[in-house]
Amino acid sequence: MFDYDAAFNRNIGWVTEAEQLLLRQKRVAIAGMGGVGGGHLLTLARLGIGTFHVADFDTFEIANFNRQAGAVMSSLEQPKVHVLAQMARDINPELNIVQFPEGITSSNVNDFLKDIDIYVDGLDFFAMDARRAVFAACFDLGIPAVTAAPLGMGAAVLVFLPGGISFEQYFCLEGCDEEEMAVRFLLGLSPAMLQRGYLADPSRVDFKNRKSPSTIAACQICAGCAATDVLKILLDRGGTVSAPRGYHFDAYRNRYVTTWRPGGNKNILQRIGLWIARRHLARIKAGKSPA
Repeated sequence: MFDYDAAFNRNIGWVTEAEQLLLRQKRVAIAGMGGVGGGHLLTLARLGIGTFHVADFDTFEIANFNRQAGAVMSSLEQPKVHVLAQMARDINPELNIVQFPEGITSSNVNDFLKDIDIYVDGLDFFAMDARRAVFAACFDLGIPAVTAAPLGMGAAVLVFLPGGISFEQYFCLEGCDEEEMAVRFLLGLSPAMLQRGYLADPSRVDFKNRKSPSTIAACQICAGCAATDVLKILLDRGGTVSAPRGYHFDAYRNRYVTTWRPGGNKNILQRIGLWIARRHLARIKAGKSPA
Protein backbone atom coordinates (compact mmCIF):
# COMPACT_ATOMS: atom_id res chain seq x y z
CA MET A 1 0.00 0.00 0.00
CA PHE A 2 1.46 3.38 -1.01
CA ASP A 3 1.97 5.95 1.72
CA TYR A 4 3.12 9.45 0.69
CA ASP A 5 4.62 10.36 4.07
CA ALA A 6 6.63 7.13 4.22
CA ALA A 7 7.72 7.35 0.58
CA PHE A 8 9.23 10.80 0.94
CA ASN A 9 10.23 10.71 4.58
CA ARG A 10 13.94 10.74 3.73
CA ASN A 11 13.51 14.20 2.17
CA ILE A 12 12.71 15.50 5.65
CA GLY A 13 15.74 17.15 7.15
CA TRP A 14 16.70 18.90 3.93
CA VAL A 15 13.11 20.14 3.80
CA THR A 16 10.74 20.49 6.73
CA GLU A 17 7.55 18.47 7.06
CA ALA A 18 5.58 21.62 6.26
CA GLU A 19 7.68 22.22 3.13
CA GLN A 20 7.17 18.64 1.99
CA LEU A 21 3.41 19.19 2.19
CA LEU A 22 3.84 22.34 0.10
CA LEU A 23 5.74 20.39 -2.56
CA ARG A 24 2.89 17.89 -2.65
CA GLN A 25 0.56 20.71 -3.64
CA LYS A 26 2.79 22.21 -6.34
CA ARG A 27 2.25 21.95 -10.09
CA VAL A 28 5.19 21.67 -12.47
CA ALA A 29 5.13 21.73 -16.29
CA ILE A 30 7.85 19.94 -18.26
CA ALA A 31 8.07 20.07 -22.05
CA GLY A 32 10.13 17.24 -23.53
CA MET A 33 10.40 13.73 -22.07
CA GLY A 34 13.78 12.79 -23.55
CA GLY A 35 17.23 12.70 -21.96
CA VAL A 36 16.77 15.87 -19.92
CA GLY A 37 12.99 16.13 -19.52
CA GLY A 38 12.47 12.52 -18.50
CA GLY A 39 15.12 12.92 -15.83
CA HIS A 40 13.45 16.11 -14.62
CA LEU A 41 10.10 14.35 -14.21
CA LEU A 42 11.46 11.36 -12.28
CA THR A 43 13.68 13.52 -10.07
CA LEU A 44 10.88 15.94 -9.21
CA ALA A 45 8.49 13.04 -8.63
CA ARG A 46 10.95 11.72 -6.02
CA LEU A 47 10.94 15.17 -4.39
CA GLY A 48 7.23 14.63 -3.83
CA ILE A 49 5.80 17.14 -6.31
CA GLY A 50 2.08 16.36 -6.64
CA THR A 51 1.04 17.48 -10.14
CA PHE A 52 2.73 17.56 -13.53
CA HIS A 53 1.87 18.71 -17.02
CA VAL A 54 4.14 16.83 -19.45
CA ALA A 55 4.45 17.24 -23.22
CA ASP A 56 6.21 15.30 -25.97
CA PHE A 57 5.12 14.08 -29.42
CA ASP A 58 8.01 11.65 -29.96
CA THR A 59 8.49 7.89 -29.47
CA PHE A 60 11.50 6.00 -28.14
CA GLU A 61 14.12 4.59 -30.50
CA ILE A 62 17.47 2.80 -30.18
CA ALA A 63 19.40 6.07 -30.60
CA ASN A 64 17.94 7.24 -27.26
CA PHE A 65 19.50 4.42 -25.21
CA ASN A 66 22.70 6.25 -24.25
CA ARG A 67 20.99 8.98 -22.25
CA GLN A 68 17.18 8.86 -21.93
CA ALA A 69 15.60 7.58 -18.71
CA GLY A 70 12.67 5.86 -20.42
CA ALA A 71 14.63 4.30 -23.28
CA VAL A 72 14.67 0.51 -22.84
CA MET A 73 13.82 -2.41 -25.12
CA SER A 74 10.26 -2.64 -23.84
CA SER A 75 9.58 1.04 -24.61
CA LEU A 76 10.74 1.03 -28.24
CA GLU A 77 8.29 2.86 -30.51
CA GLN A 78 6.20 3.79 -27.45
CA PRO A 79 5.24 7.45 -26.85
CA LYS A 80 7.74 9.04 -24.52
CA VAL A 81 5.09 11.00 -22.67
CA HIS A 82 3.12 7.82 -21.83
CA VAL A 83 6.19 5.81 -20.80
CA LEU A 84 7.53 8.52 -18.49
CA ALA A 85 4.12 9.18 -16.98
CA GLN A 86 3.88 5.50 -16.05
CA MET A 87 7.38 5.52 -14.60
CA ALA A 88 6.51 8.56 -12.47
CA ARG A 89 3.28 6.92 -11.29
CA ASP A 90 5.30 3.87 -10.26
CA ILE A 91 7.15 6.23 -7.90
CA ASN A 92 4.00 7.97 -6.69
CA PRO A 93 0.65 6.37 -7.64
CA GLU A 94 -1.16 9.47 -6.33
CA LEU A 95 0.41 11.76 -8.94
CA ASN A 96 -1.83 13.92 -11.05
CA ILE A 97 -0.21 13.89 -14.51
CA VAL A 98 -1.79 15.72 -17.43
CA GLN A 99 -0.28 14.53 -20.71
CA PHE A 100 0.14 16.50 -23.93
CA PRO A 101 1.09 13.77 -26.45
CA GLU A 102 0.95 16.21 -29.36
CA GLY A 103 3.86 18.16 -27.88
CA ILE A 104 3.80 21.93 -27.50
CA THR A 105 1.81 23.88 -30.07
CA SER A 106 0.52 27.42 -30.32
CA SER A 107 -2.99 26.10 -29.64
CA ASN A 108 -2.19 24.22 -26.42
CA VAL A 109 0.55 26.23 -24.71
CA ASN A 110 -1.93 28.10 -22.51
CA ASP A 111 -3.57 24.84 -21.38
CA PHE A 112 -0.12 23.37 -20.81
CA LEU A 113 0.77 26.23 -18.45
CA LYS A 114 -2.66 26.61 -16.80
CA ASP A 115 -2.36 26.87 -12.99
CA ILE A 116 1.34 25.92 -13.17
CA ASP A 117 3.76 27.07 -10.46
CA ILE A 118 6.97 26.61 -12.47
CA TYR A 119 8.10 25.46 -15.91
CA VAL A 120 11.13 23.22 -16.52
CA ASP A 121 12.54 23.05 -20.03
CA GLY A 122 13.26 19.54 -21.33
CA LEU A 123 12.83 20.23 -25.04
CA ASP A 124 15.32 19.00 -27.60
CA PHE A 125 18.18 21.48 -28.04
CA PHE A 126 17.03 22.32 -31.57
CA ALA A 127 13.28 22.71 -30.81
CA MET A 128 13.53 26.49 -30.88
CA ASP A 129 10.03 27.37 -32.05
CA ALA A 130 8.38 25.42 -29.24
CA ARG A 131 10.93 26.64 -26.69
CA ARG A 132 10.43 30.28 -27.62
CA ALA A 133 6.65 29.89 -27.45
CA VAL A 134 6.70 28.35 -23.95
CA PHE A 135 9.19 30.83 -22.51
CA ALA A 136 7.26 33.75 -23.99
CA ALA A 137 4.06 32.46 -22.42
CA CYS A 138 5.81 31.98 -19.08
CA PHE A 139 7.07 35.57 -19.22
CA ASP A 140 3.57 36.88 -19.99
CA LEU A 141 1.96 34.77 -17.24
CA GLY A 142 4.63 35.46 -14.60
CA ILE A 143 5.70 31.82 -14.33
CA PRO A 144 9.31 31.05 -13.31
CA ALA A 145 11.12 29.01 -15.95
CA VAL A 146 14.26 26.87 -15.67
CA THR A 147 16.43 25.51 -18.46
CA ALA A 148 19.39 23.19 -17.89
CA ALA A 149 21.49 22.19 -20.90
CA PRO A 150 23.52 18.96 -20.97
CA LEU A 151 26.94 20.00 -22.28
CA GLY A 152 29.69 17.42 -22.44
CA MET A 153 29.69 15.97 -18.94
CA GLY A 154 28.17 18.91 -17.16
CA ALA A 155 25.23 21.28 -17.11
CA ALA A 156 24.67 24.96 -17.86
CA VAL A 157 21.67 26.44 -16.07
CA LEU A 158 19.61 29.59 -16.61
CA VAL A 159 16.58 30.59 -14.56
CA PHE A 160 14.10 33.21 -15.77
CA LEU A 161 12.11 34.78 -12.94
CA PRO A 162 9.02 37.00 -13.14
CA GLY A 163 10.01 40.65 -13.45
CA GLY A 164 13.44 39.83 -14.82
CA ILE A 165 14.89 39.65 -18.31
CA SER A 166 12.90 37.50 -20.73
CA PHE A 167 14.16 34.50 -22.69
CA GLU A 168 13.92 36.46 -25.95
CA GLN A 169 15.62 39.54 -24.52
CA TYR A 170 18.49 37.36 -23.30
CA PHE A 171 19.04 35.09 -26.33
CA CYS A 172 18.05 37.59 -29.10
CA LEU A 173 16.76 34.94 -31.53
CA GLU A 174 14.31 37.06 -33.54
CA GLY A 175 15.08 36.98 -37.27
CA CYS A 176 17.77 34.27 -37.00
CA ASP A 177 17.89 31.10 -39.07
CA GLU A 178 18.00 27.73 -37.29
CA GLU A 179 21.78 27.44 -37.28
CA GLU A 180 22.27 30.93 -35.87
CA MET A 181 19.61 30.24 -33.23
CA ALA A 182 21.49 27.12 -32.18
CA VAL A 183 24.77 29.05 -31.88
CA ARG A 184 23.15 31.85 -29.88
CA PHE A 185 21.30 29.41 -27.61
CA LEU A 186 24.48 27.42 -26.93
CA LEU A 187 26.66 30.43 -26.16
CA GLY A 188 23.91 32.15 -24.19
CA LEU A 189 23.56 29.09 -21.98
CA SER A 190 27.28 28.56 -21.66
CA PRO A 191 29.37 31.72 -22.02
CA ALA A 192 32.26 29.88 -20.33
CA MET A 193 32.03 26.91 -22.76
CA LEU A 194 33.72 24.61 -20.23
CA GLN A 195 32.92 21.57 -22.36
CA ARG A 196 34.76 22.71 -25.46
CA GLY A 197 38.23 21.59 -24.37
CA TYR A 198 37.47 17.86 -24.34
CA LEU A 199 35.18 17.44 -27.35
CA ALA A 200 36.77 14.32 -28.87
CA ASP A 201 35.15 14.44 -32.32
CA PRO A 202 34.00 17.92 -33.44
CA SER A 203 32.48 16.47 -36.63
CA ARG A 204 29.64 15.09 -34.50
CA VAL A 205 28.40 18.64 -33.88
CA ASP A 206 26.06 19.18 -36.83
CA PHE A 207 23.72 22.12 -36.28
CA LYS A 208 22.47 22.01 -39.87
CA ASN A 209 21.07 18.49 -39.41
CA ARG A 210 20.05 19.07 -35.79
CA LYS A 211 22.51 16.61 -34.31
CA SER A 212 25.00 16.86 -31.47
CA PRO A 213 26.56 14.43 -28.97
CA SER A 214 25.17 14.04 -25.46
CA THR A 215 25.91 11.91 -22.39
CA ILE A 216 23.85 10.42 -19.58
CA ALA A 217 26.29 12.03 -17.12
CA ALA A 218 25.27 15.49 -18.35
CA CYS A 219 21.55 14.66 -18.39
CA GLN A 220 21.62 13.46 -14.79
CA ILE A 221 23.59 16.49 -13.64
CA CYS A 222 20.94 18.66 -15.36
CA ALA A 223 18.19 16.90 -13.41
CA GLY A 224 19.91 17.53 -10.09
CA CYS A 225 20.67 21.18 -10.84
CA ALA A 226 17.20 21.95 -12.16
CA ALA A 227 15.44 20.14 -9.30
CA THR A 228 17.43 22.13 -6.76
CA ASP A 229 16.45 25.43 -8.35
CA VAL A 230 12.83 24.27 -8.60
CA LEU A 231 12.82 23.38 -4.89
CA LYS A 232 14.31 26.75 -3.89
CA ILE A 233 11.80 28.68 -5.98
CA LEU A 234 8.72 26.67 -4.97
CA LEU A 235 9.63 26.89 -1.28
CA ASP A 236 10.67 30.55 -1.53
CA ARG A 237 14.11 29.75 -0.15
CA GLY A 238 15.77 32.64 -2.02
CA GLY A 239 19.31 32.68 -3.37
CA THR A 240 18.37 31.66 -6.89
CA VAL A 241 20.88 32.66 -9.57
CA SER A 242 18.71 34.10 -12.35
CA ALA A 243 19.22 35.56 -15.82
CA PRO A 244 21.21 37.46 -16.89
CA ARG A 245 23.28 35.48 -14.40
CA GLY A 246 23.73 31.76 -14.88
CA TYR A 247 25.99 28.93 -13.82
CA HIS A 248 27.84 26.03 -15.41
CA PHE A 249 29.19 22.95 -13.64
CA ASP A 250 31.46 20.59 -15.56
CA ALA A 251 32.24 17.32 -13.77
CA TYR A 252 34.88 16.30 -16.32
CA ARG A 253 36.94 19.41 -15.70
CA ASN A 254 35.96 19.69 -12.02
CA ARG A 255 34.98 23.30 -12.58
CA TYR A 256 32.07 25.49 -11.57
CA VAL A 257 31.61 29.02 -12.89
CA THR A 258 28.95 31.67 -12.59
CA THR A 259 28.38 34.02 -15.49
CA TRP A 260 26.85 37.48 -15.83
CA ARG A 261 25.83 38.77 -19.22
CA PRO A 262 23.74 41.99 -18.91
CA GLY A 263 21.82 42.28 -22.15
CA GLY A 264 22.36 38.60 -22.90
CA ASN A 265 23.69 37.98 -26.39
CA LYS A 266 23.81 41.74 -27.04
CA ASN A 267 26.60 42.00 -24.47
CA ILE A 268 29.94 42.85 -26.06
CA LEU A 269 31.57 39.74 -24.62
CA GLN A 270 28.82 37.60 -26.12
CA ARG A 271 29.19 39.30 -29.50
CA ILE A 272 32.86 38.42 -29.51
CA GLY A 273 32.07 34.89 -28.39
CA LEU A 274 29.45 34.48 -31.12
CA TRP A 275 31.93 35.63 -33.77
CA ILE A 276 34.44 33.06 -32.54
CA ALA A 277 31.77 30.34 -32.35
CA ARG A 278 30.69 30.99 -35.93
CA ARG A 279 34.32 30.67 -37.08
CA HIS A 280 34.72 27.39 -35.21
CA LEU A 281 31.48 26.08 -36.71
CA ALA A 282 32.60 27.05 -40.21
CA ARG A 283 35.87 25.14 -39.72
CA ILE A 284 34.00 22.07 -38.47
CA LYS A 285 31.69 22.16 -41.48
CA ALA A 286 34.76 22.38 -43.72
CA GLY A 287 36.20 19.27 -42.06
CA LYS A 288 38.91 21.17 -40.22
CA SER A 289 39.88 21.33 -36.56
CA PRO A 290 37.98 24.11 -34.72
CA ALA A 291 41.15 25.12 -32.85
